[in-house]
Formats: sequence, structure tokens, C-alpha cells
Amino acid sequence: MKKVLILLIALGSVTSTLAQKKLNDYKYVIVPYKYDFLNEKDKYQLNALSQFLFNKYGFNAIMEDAHFPDDLIKNRCLGLKSDIIKESGMFKTKLKVQLKNCNGDIVYTTKSGTSKEKQFKTAYTLALREAFKEFETVNYKYQPNEAILAKASIASGKDPNKEIEKLKEEINTLKQKQAEVKEVPKNKIVVETKNPKTVTGRELKKEDPAIDVLYAQKTDYGYQIVDKTPSVIMILLKTSKTDVFLVKDTNAIVYKEDGFWYLSKNDDGKATIKTLNIKF
Repeated sequence: MKKVLILLIALGSVTSTLAQKKLNDYKYVIVPYKYDFLNEKDKYQLNALSQFLFNKYGFNAIMEDAHFPDDLIKNRCLGLKSDIIKESGMFKTKLKVQLKNCNGDIVYTTKSGTSKEKQFKTAYTLALREAFKEFETVNYKYQPNEAILAKASIASGKDPNKEIEKLKEEINTLKQKQAEVKEVPKNKIVVETKNPKTVTGRELKKEDPAIDVLYAQKTDYGYQIVDKTPSVIMILLKTSKTDVFLVKDTNAIVYKEDGFWYLSKNDDGKATIKTLNIKF
């Protein structure tokens, strides 16, 4: 009997860990403005309560009709869609919380929260709060998942690797145009008056003090780039190309060419390049 109990505890621990890992892949929880088992928007304030409770347990919950962050607009797969499932009960109100990904697959479902109260508002509120208590043991913490991050390009019908190659071609074209406009003597550093500084990598020595030194810290999904403070400047996501990284939450890449690192952005069809002094 004791061995069975230990086995059940171990299995519960493994299940909890796997559930946590799945949830950690997602950055947002989207809360609907109306649940199917109710006939009004935010009836009994259950939707607002759901958002409050998700945030209480560490999630970043957003109402369905609210303004979404830019990264969620571009990639709905960053968010889980929440729902409240009402189960039948003779003398009890039974609710459970369910989370689905952008494909409609169930990622997580809580155990039922129950209440014996007769008034609907009180019963639903108590049952919902009890169901949410399960998230106390989940210890959710967002950890970017490369496969989910890549779905923004996939969802738009674009191949991420082809987009990177296209951006690099635009960068090379921009370099050629710059060279045609003005030839810059060798060993001369070109610095724009605007901030941040932009320097032509071919004309810059690797240890030149004109560019601040940045440091790369390895992560499971690539690197995080920090300055000497240290503060995180950007997060780099691995791609299938050697020395080419996607910059998280921006339309940009960081790549290495001729021994120098470059940050290339493409805003509204305009490509800009900045030389980076990164220590890996």
C-alpha cells in the first residue's frame, strides 16, 4: 500500500511538471467576453474574475475584446484561449478551467471547483475560485518556445528561412547603394549623428571603443544580449542558418558577415543596418 502511495505521488509530480512546461510555452491567456453556458457578456462578472485570477497566478491575461500587444497580433499562437466548462451536478455547481492553443488543442484543464450555494452569482464565483486554486501549484513562468515563435511567419504563409535570405539580399542591395553614393576611405569610422550609432563594419576594428561592447548569454532558445550594466538589450532566437538569429518581438535579424556582427531591421520596406560589438 505504501509503495502504491509513493508511486501515485511520483506520477502526480511528473504530471504537474509536464503541465507546467506546456503552459510555460505560452506568453498570454485570452479571456472571452462571454462564456457559452451564460447568455450575456461578462455575466456575474465571471469573465472579469477569470482575468483577475489568471493575473493573480502569474499569467498575462487579456480580454478578448481588448487591444492586443503587437507580438500577439502578429502571432496568435503565443496565446492560449481560456474557457470555463460547466459540468452537470444535481445539488452542486461545478466549473473547471480549460486552456486551448491556437489549433484548438487542449493544453490544460483544471479539476472541477464546486459550490453548494443556491444563488447563481455566489455559486459560480466560489466554484470558479476553487478551480483556479490548482494554478497555485503550477508555478507558471513564460519561457519562449522557438516552434511557437516561428508560427507567425508560418501562419502568414512565409518560410522564416526564406524571409531571412530575402532580408539579407535587401541588406546587400542597401550596402551597394551606399557605396555608389559615397566612397569612404579605409580605416575611417562612419558615425551618424542620430542615436543609435551606425558604423560600417568593414571599416571598424573589432576592439574599436566607438561601439559599446555587448555580451551574449546562452539560453535554451538562443542568446540574450546584455550590456555592461547588465541590462537585457535583445533576445536572439536560433534559426537553421549558422550565425543568423531572429530578434524576438521585432522585424529584425542579427547575423555575422566577414567577422562582424550586424543588426538589420526592416521597417515598412526600409532596411537599416547597425554594427554590433558582441562578445560570445
